[in-house]
Amino acid sequence: MPSIYQLKPRFQALLRPMVKRLYDRGVTANQVTLAAAGVSVLLGVLLAATPQTRWLFALVPAWMVLRMALNAIDGMLAREFGQQSRLGAYLNELCDLIADAALFLPFALLPGVWPGLVVGVVLAALISEYAGVMGPLVGAERRYDGPMGKSDRAFVFGVLGAGVAVGLLSAAWLNGVLLVVLLLSLYTLYNRVSRGLAQTR
Repeated sequence: MPSIYQLKPRFQALLRPMVKRLYDRGVTANQVTLAAAGVSVLLGVLLAATPQTRWLFALVPAWMVLRMALNAIDGMLAREFGQQSRLGAYLNELCDLIADAALFLPFALLPGVWPGLVVGVVLAALISEYAGVMGPLVGAERRYDGPMGKSDRAFVFGVLGAGVAVGLLSAAWLNGVLLVVLLLSLYTLYNRVSRGLAQTR
């Protein structure tokens, strides 16, 4: 299925010179992973504490772009500069889920938004990523199938954050988009399980 994740190789090519400079300065993949998660949690706490301050949601799209860059950087540091580790594998998966939850859940506090939809999106994201991680357990590769993977969710919530900040999105629109994201996340779960099983045959 089409997914923003398919653009990752081009994105990495743009970041490669910066990654080399970070490596030369002693920055590690795990440090980048933890920093990205930490800032995501802090931003999520800020938004949850002040949901009435709509302009703060403009920070979401800005941070999503930077966070996607950091996610690519930590992977490149690990693979291309010999920093892969078992701890890094855990951090890479867990920190992404923690960051997503921290950034998505504050949307449930916006007036008129159905909290259950936001929680449903977070749970569907968690389960679909878990299904992707389970691929190697059944003899398949780690599954990144779309249409609603990590990069896609980041894009959608970045757009939602911008819309909330400038007052262009009503609660009805937010609920509609969240419902679509939930359905696409469930379809992503189906794709990852079915294609993982198909790969083992």
